[in-house]
Amino acid sequence: MNVLEEEQTAFEIGVVVPKRDVKEEDKASDCVEVLVDEFRNLGLVVERVHGVVDEFIKLAAPLETLGRAAAELHIKKRTPIGMDLEFEWEEVDAFERQPDGSLFSWCERFRCYRHLIYGIINKSQSSVTLRFDGKEFQWEVGEFLLQKLESERIVKEVFPLHDEIKRKELLQTWALHWWDFTNQPIDEIYSYFGTKIAIYFAFLGMYTRWLLFPAAFGLILHMFDFGSLQLLVLPIFFISIILWAIMFSQFWKRKNNALLARWKIRYPFRADLGYRQGMEWSSSQSLEIAKKWGTDKAKEKEMFQRIEWFGRLMRFRNDAIIIFSIICLQLPFELAYAHIYEVIGSDIMKFGLTTIYLFAIQFLTQIGGKISVKLIKYENNENTEKKADSLVYKVFGLYFMQSYIGVFYHALLHRNFSTLRKVLIQRLLVSQVLENLLENTLPYLKYSYKKYRVRSKKKSEKGSSTGKIQFASRVEKEYLKPSYSASIGMELEDGLFDDFLEVALQFGMIMMFACAFPLAFAFATLNNITEIRADALKLLAMLRRPTPRFSTTIGAWLNIFQFLVVMSICTNCALLVWLYDEEGKWKIEPGLAAILVMEHVLLLIKFGFSRFVPEEPAWVKADRVKDATTAENMCSKQLLRSISGERATFGELKKSQ
Repeated sequence: MNVLEEEQTAFEIGVVVPKRDVKEEDKASDCVEVLVDEFRNLGLVVERVHGVVDEFIKLAAPLETLGRAAAELHIKKRTPIGMDLEFEWEEVDAFERQPDGSLFSWCERFRCYRHLIYGIINKSQSSVTLRFDGKEFQWEVGEFLLQKLESERIVKEVFPLHDEIKRKELLQTWALHWWDFTNQPIDEIYSYFGTKIAIYFAFLGMYTRWLLFPAAFGLILHMFDFGSLQLLVLPIFFISIILWAIMFSQFWKRKNNALLARWKIRYPFRADLGYRQGMEWSSSQSLEIAKKWGTDKAKEKEMFQRIEWFGRLMRFRNDAIIIFSIICLQLPFELAYAHIYEVIGSDIMKFGLTTIYLFAIQFLTQIGGKISVKLIKYENNENTEKKADSLVYKVFGLYFMQSYIGVFYHALLHRNFSTLRKVLIQRLLVSQVLENLLENTLPYLKYSYKKYRVRSKKKSEKGSSTGKIQFASRVEKEYLKPSYSASIGMELEDGLFDDFLEVALQFGMIMMFACAFPLAFAFATLNNITEIRADALKLLAMLRRPTPRFSTTIGAWLNIFQFLVVMSICTNCALLVWLYDEEGKWKIEPGLAAILVMEHVLLLIKFGFSRFVPEEPAWVKADRVKDATTAENMCSKQLLRSISGERATFGELKKSQ
């Protein structure tokens, strides 16, 4: 795509201001007019839309405007020689394009927009008097305009807008394209939503495709009665799904690296240099220490070590607090519910108990999540993504106890196989179906309620009005839609937290109790095929366009999946021992000994398999080595020319003396 084609850009940012009862006669002091003029002075394309109760300012940026902002931000972009260099608009042809042909990714464009609109500052010699709806305030020298208007509640919100053309294309080729099952236009998803969401859908698609093997195996076990061979077939199934999970984890890393190479993104060790909303701990703290101690390297080293270990101790303390709270508070509550559910005979009483339990546990989980967010503020995490990972570990501990302790109770204490299967069917079928319904119904209900409130407010302003108020502008409809936010810790995470949590809990459920209910893999496969399209429809039609977040991996979730694989080895071995030792004598006979040996062998395979399957595909490694060699040769030649030039200059100066 050439520069002229890319100039035809869509509006990507919306700014919301309330409608005014009194219009200012002097446009020079009208704060909204001043804001619009400042936007235009930056080179942005501005369009104003009057909604029912608010006014919307839509912004688009020509390529040159974005390019100059990227240069000011020192954004690093990939070049044909494989090096990431700071962007310069004058050398635009030296940088590689995105998969869709555009120069900047959505993450980079959004970062440039924020830099431009939040960087408007009063550069005059005196303060400027601004007015809005009869209210007067001062825009001081050196003060940022947009932050000032937000603090005065004149700018209500700044949010990204959907590109209607690309949105409709993705609806047809992705959300409503059911016949491809797990195939998805990942490159188009990356171009439209950014790295983090694209990686989530790539992971979900690969996980669902890989589920087809254990699903088929589980169906065979369910359809055929193996009789006395059951005790032989189940261990084979168990070994197969453990090896399947280990291979899936390793091959996902390969897939992840292949995607990053295709998108021209540096491998995860540079993830911390990605997009950040604000100043991070690592950079600001490092600068402060460098300024304070200057050339005293010993003091500087001591300070860095002190901060590093203090941060680790704080994280250890916070993790200990969460674990202690789970053991002392949540565990007794979960065990009490599981025991009462077991002894109650009436189905109506069980339903009532479960309803009370679900409300209570959601309340407790929300409290635990808020405590976790507060604790994380005292940790010296390197950046926002590290803080989000810390939140994931803590909150998953709460959900792990909530989701599995009742199942453990039925499986390992009561050893009631029929009840265990009923619980698994309830969790996998009823819970996930209800979650999908709520996940896609709640945004629509929230949107409908917001429209109702806006109509009610408008009618109350007009007095008695019988006509129906219509929302004609697309930007106003988008503003009324819910944002893609996390149910817990929205300061650190977006809606992917809940989506990943749902997948992780499902993975743990089907893996840890695989021997008890092999058919669970088939249920999970069908659910995930639906989940892919439902999540796509939710993002494209029911929610606002999410704020892009930079991430090169699935982060803490991969460690959680690997932890669940280890747990599944232990739990399934316990289930096999239970099936083998029906009388409960727990004697070390050949069968039981074989199960114990199998457990240790599988654990060794789990931790040793990474050496047999490299995380980086050969073609990615070859490209990386080739790029590094090319860059090194170019830098060497440039350095030699520089040295030769300096020597020649020095020789001429010496002769002249």
